[in-house]
Amino acid sequence: MKFKKLTALLLAGIMTLSLAACGSKDEGGSSTSSTDSSSSQEQTSSSDGAASEEAAGDLSGKLVIWTLAADLEQFADKFTEEHPGVETEVVVIAPGDYPTKVETALLGGDDSVDIIVGEPKMLQSMYEAQFFANLDDFGAKDYEGQIVDYVWEVGQDDEGIQRAISYQITPIGFFYRRDIADKVFGYSDPESVGKLFADYDTIIETGRILKDAGYRIFASDAETQHFKGQSSWVIDGKLNVDPQRYEFMDLATQLYQEDLTAYAQQWAAPWYQAMSGPVPILNAEIQGGVWDTDENGEALLNVWDADNFNANVENYSSETAEVFAFGLPAWGVLTLRDNVGDTAGSWGVCSGPAYGYDGGTYIGISDLSKNKDLAWEFVKFCTLNEETADWWIEASQGDTVSLVSALEKHADDTNETYGGQKLYEFWLKQAEGVSLSNVTEYDTAIDAAWSNAINAVKTGEKSKEDAIEGFYDEVAATYPDLEIER
Repeated sequence: MKFKKLTALLLAGIMTLSLAACGSKDEGGSSTSSTDSSSSQEQTSSSDGAASEEAAGDLSGKLVIWTLAADLEQFADKFTEEHPGVETEVVVIAPGDYPTKVETALLGGDDSVDIIVGEPKMLQSMYEAQFFANLDDFGAKDYEGQIVDYVWEVGQDDEGIQRAISYQITPIGFFYRRDIADKVFGYSDPESVGKLFADYDTIIETGRILKDAGYRIFASDAETQHFKGQSSWVIDGKLNVDPQRYEFMDLATQLYQEDLTAYAQQWAAPWYQAMSGPVPILNAEIQGGVWDTDENGEALLNVWDADNFNANVENYSSETAEVFAFGLPAWGVLTLRDNVGDTAGSWGVCSGPAYGYDGGTYIGISDLSKNKDLAWEFVKFCTLNEETADWWIEASQGDTVSLVSALEKHADDTNETYGGQKLYEFWLKQAEGVSLSNVTEYDTAIDAAWSNAINAVKTGEKSKEDAIEGFYDEVAATYPDLEIER
């Protein structure tokens, strides 16, 4: 892949990745992203890929690990605890900077890095650039079937070669308040509540009922972004705008214009606060960027700074409401864990109107690494070892690992934050509905262009027709070789 194309593809989704992959508060705390892990087998491989029987305790050397989030620091500590002869250096890089840093290092011939990772939206470009070593050379195929199917497939390049493995699954669902469901609808079990999100029209009707009862269905209209369906954006070199895309645009517009959400920007302070109780309703005008500023031009109300927001929000909104649901992948368990406060125990998780997944940190070996054998031991430890999976489930307080044996082993585990629900059983079922057949290298950039069009329509900046024309223009500028039928 040429440098220019690689740069465009890697950087296209940086903002999305920097938010979704760092779903914990700015103030610190545990990462709530798609970067939490699973397990490994205790074997080693010779440099030519043949397995050896070296004892686990005999491993030695140093590994340099580049990662998107701090969770791999915990795995590295656990790895060195079990293998005292190994030293690890973990470099945590902000998601927004990660693609450029990896690209610059590896295209520049840097062989000092042993372990690299990638989010699904980055992987295709990284595979084409040959950043990841061939894990099949180390016997990865021997483990096929031990990882949830879609996760295993995401870790493969176009030729079916295993390049990376994730330690978690990230299917999507709605996290909802059971207590609000009981008050408004008279029931709160996941199967019944899932019917309230069965399709786009039903979501709007559910939102109207909740608003009439004094609640908001979502903190933001971004809660539905994971449920856009799985249709392919490009088929045989031609842009494909499935009718469901237009229906989703209408859904987002209605949620926004009918005042059915709390207008809290996802990942901002009020969005997190909505998990623990009432949140101020910041109307469209405020969210549109009409801010008061001080003498230095700084915003007096900053939704990204919790202290600033709490100190100043009463000057902007006196209306508050509690929020019913959040649409997030399985790693949202960790986001809510850190933010639900007194509402712990009042939550549940149900399915939405479509299957899908978002995020997940995929671990692989840098193709330039001089320590590939040792690096493979670390990859296995994080993704294919049931003892590691057991440890991570407890350490993370509920992250959903990708190792099938661990998921089955913990299928009956209950989570008290979610009313005793069996979350591993639920997420494994949701993962079975994930299809990768429509994933393309164009998805990140075209998704971003479509989101721009939706935002323009819902805020009234553009008519639907003009916004769609702008979308076509943006796609044509990004991918001039695509056939676009307007």
